[in-house]
Amino acid sequence: MQIDPAFILHETEHWRLNHHLASKLPGYLMLGAKAPIDSLADMPDAALAELGGLLAKTQRVMETQLKPKWLYISRYGHMPGFPLHFHFIPVYDWVEDAFWQDERYRVLQHFGSQDLAQTLTDGAELTLFVWREFGESLTPPAVQEDSFDLVITRLRAAFGAER
Repeated sequence: MQIDPAFILHETEHWRLNHHLASKLPGYLMLGAKAPIDSLADMPDAALAELGGLLAKTQRVMETQLKPKWLYISRYGHMPGFPLHFHFIPVYDWVEDAFWQDERYRVLQHFGSQDLAQTLTDGAELTLFVWREFGESLTPPAVQEDSFDLVITRLRAAFGAER
């Protein structure tokens, strides 16, 4: 898959880190294998050796630069044609607030009290919200962070400084 260089933040021999191409959430990053491999078990040893450090470095840079309330790191990878990749989803306070203000997501509540439910919200519910509202919706919630360009510039500089 060809990625517009404007979205690429950092590259190593085996991995590419870029801003998610379809998400309107500033700072939603993807770490993908450069090789057309979709399984960790099939990755070359050198790529696996790079991976742990890159996961940690990406988390450190995102937490330092973006200061999300939560940072979800995950792998889904069942879409044919995409190499192995990991999602880095920053959940800012304002994203969680937008989730709680959207009545459509109240069906996810398993408890009678919203106050209790707020303390028990899990990553799956907020991930669904981010995907639906910042990825698929034609009218995403208002972004209360820096623009994509500024976030990309800041993260790119932070990765360059950590070399």
